[in-house]
Amino acid sequence: MMAVTVPSDDKAIAIDLERQATASPREQAGSHFEPRGLANPTPLGLLAFATSIFMISLINLQPRGVKTPNIIVGVLVFYGGIAQVIVGIMEFVIGNTFGATLFSSYAAFNLSYALIFIPGSGIIAAYTDPETGALMPEFDQAIAMFAWTWFVVSIVFTVATIRRSLVIVSALVFVDITLILLAVGYMLDSEPCHKASAATGFITAALVYYAGAADLWGHTTPFRIPVGSLKKD
Repeated sequence: MMAVTVPSDDKAIAIDLERQATASPREQAGSHFEPRGLANPTPLGLLAFATSIFMISLINLQPRGVKTPNIIVGVLVFYGGIAQVIVGIMEFVIGNTFGATLFSSYAAFNLSYALIFIPGSGIIAAYTDPETGALMPEFDQAIAMFAWTWFVVSIVFTVATIRRSLVIVSALVFVDITLILLAVGYMLDSEPCHKASAATGFITAALVYYAGAADLWGHTTPFRIPVGSLKKD
């Protein structure tokens, strides 16, 4: 039988094609392939957190005569809720237990708070007098219970921030104060407490906006904003 000789160039091409067919995706992409790193989700979480509490505090002041809180529902659901859920998942992926727990929890807070004002939930309807159509006093007491419960959760987070940064610790302390004032304001139907909770809420939002900007700008700009790190060297 006569042997068939494959030209060297064709043989090299055949070997190369066989190698490509059996190579892994990474090998097929070339020797310079490098997996892309995960983005830092924390700035998104902080900015969403700050925006949510800013909107809640703003509506408590009833600016320009706006008393109906439904305008904040969209912000709480999409930015304060869904965006922070995504951040919480990403924090789990990168191994940040604190961030994952914090952002996921406050996402749940925003979503559950927004749900109160969505008619389809039936929550407000359950506290509405069917004869007069007015909210019953029980509604304010229920909101106070809601605020007290989240105050307890917030205290847990405040303790967890002790070795992080001065800005974050201060922000969580003001979250605690805001929730206390909200709870007392609803329990006692106290307008001064509601106004005070709005003021401390604005301070909280400012601190968290500051922390979010520091984290974001530190990765994307030459600006470095001090946050008062409390981590041990």
